[in-house]
Amino acid sequence: MCTHETEADLDRVGLPVGRRSFTVLAGAGALMAALPARAMAGKPVKGRDVEIKTADGTCDAYFVAPAEGKHPAVLVWPDIRGLRPAFRQMADRLAGEGYAVLTINPFYRWQKSPVVDAANDFGDPAIREKLFGYLKQLNKTLVTTDATAHLAFLDAQKEVDTKRRVGTTGYCMGGAMTIYTAALSPNRVGAAASFHGGGVATDKPDSPHLLIDGTNAGYLFAIADNDDKEAPNEKVLLNAVLEPRKPWHEVEVYAGAMHGWCPPDGRAYNEAAAEKAWGRMLELFKAELA
Repeated sequence: MCTHETEADLDRVGLPVGRRSFTVLAGAGALMAALPARAMAGKPVKGRDVEIKTADGTCDAYFVAPAEGKHPAVLVWPDIRGLRPAFRQMADRLAGEGYAVLTINPFYRWQKSPVVDAANDFGDPAIREKLFGYLKQLNKTLVTTDATAHLAFLDAQKEVDTKRRVGTTGYCMGGAMTIYTAALSPNRVGAAASFHGGGVATDKPDSPHLLIDGTNAGYLFAIADNDDKEAPNEKVLLNAVLEPRKPWHEVEVYAGAMHGWCPPDGRAYNEAAAEKAWGRMLELFKAELA
């Protein structure tokens, strides 16, 4: 997952801290230019900033859906750099595929989004320390509290088809949060996709993957090459719990793709691998969000 060791891996392969960062891709136009031309082809969408009341406060978030009709909902848990232009643009793209998408600020208890911007770049060690501090406090109880409010918000939106199941995606630290979300509401959450997720399967008694048996969701685990080298048993543990189940599932190590390869503003962004992972996510949603 995103740790100081991950940053060191990126340093070793020569990816500069500022590469494709917020300071480079500060605007929506720049982000769109950074993605393949096909990325924004889809239904017209409408997005809006929203506030969601939780048991612990008010979460700022971004909601976007096709301009017409009702659609299956998707809850997005961003990586450690939080809700920012890149994740808004990714939400727009997913909405264009026919989904009502909510992308939240996971750190709302401590700071409104964006937690990373031109004045607070992730390349600054002090900013990283602050975000890692937030992350250490985000335990399963807090995530479940938030997911409860986020799912209720989605089901209250006129753009959401509540007759169809909900999907959830998570990046980096968000990987485990997708499992917690699926475990919270087994009959409502039908699909969970983790991209370079951190700590999703360990040998600890509270490992997130142990909750999968109690869910009814299909799962996609797209694992970074360097994460696999650091924790090679993760894929084994995931396959052991997923293979006996009926729902759609896939566990794959993306050879050559380093931790953080999916968001287009990341140091490790890998277009080919990101597009492959995106396509597999759509296959999961097609199979399970009925």
